[in-house]
Amino acid sequence: MSSDTAPTQISPYDQLGGEDKVKELVERFYDLMELDPAYLALRAAHGPELAQARERLFWFLCGWLGGPAYYMEKVGHPMLRARHLPFSIGIIERDQWVACMAQAMKDVGIPETLSESLKNAFMSTADWMRNRPE
Repeated sequence: MSSDTAPTQISPYDQLGGEDKVKELVERFYDLMELDPAYLALRAAHGPELAQARERLFWFLCGWLGGPAYYMEKVGHPMLRARHLPFSIGIIERDQWVACMAQAMKDVGIPETLSESLKNAFMSTADWMRNRPE
């Protein structure tokens, strides 16, 4: 073994525990959204049915975290901002999305260091998705 070999980087997907853990995280996220009144505005923004949203977030997160590119294979490029333009997304929805995901990560036992790193990335992405100033 060479001493100049770079260490292998472990993806967040693998750090989480792979597909089963991503699925558990997504399920908990949407369960919280449906059950906890703290996420009322977020839930309202999703319409009456969540099955497709659950599936697509799972596909997206798998690839975004460094695992299989299910979303790209099944739907195409995520084009997150374009796909979310029909939905009214402001500061309340952004903050509720991030808070709901943070709670879901805690509930499914994501280690705190990984959870904090992901929360920062989620906040950056969620803020970029806003299409209302407030």
